Amino acid sequence: MTLLHPGEVIPPITLALPDGNTHALPEALTGRFGVVLFYRGSWRPFCKAQLRAFQRSFESLTSLGAGVVALSVDDQAATRKLVTKDGLGFPVGHSADAHAVAELTGAFVNTDPTFPQSTGFVLDPRGRVVVSVYSSGAIGRLVPENVLGLIRYLRERAATSTA
Repeated sequence: MTLLHPGEVIPPITLALPDGNTHALPEALTGRFGVVLFYRGSWRPFCKAQLRAFQRSFESLTSLGAGVVALSVDDQAATRKLVTKDGLGFPVGHSADAHAVAELTGAFVNTDPTFPQSTGFVLDPRGRVVVSVYSSGAIGRLVPENVLGLIRYLRERAATSTA
């Protein structure tokens, strides 16, 4: 297991979406800031709260040029139900192999039942990790308010360095 550190490019990960399409990382977020969320499952209250919070902030994130994607071990039907019920407007992948995700990203894995622990990344427009947040349990995860503040700061810093 290798943790992803700032400056490293997130490895290729393909998300299977509930509608049958796929979403390839990091390509799908290239050219904009990205938020990648691995969550434990739709049955977990903290996970649902995190996804809902990112949905409530989705317009603000989009206005800053940021995209959001999420992924779990939930099956296609459970993911479709979650996306529909909570009105999630960002891509949410299903049927992830928790051990493969861990091997690629360093996410911690719960073994019984098997799922990745909450893990989040903020990516720059080139797909490089700006921040990685690893949790070994139910709490300790990215929150949209912090992500919005970070992206605003990075944009301002970039603007002043080119002025």
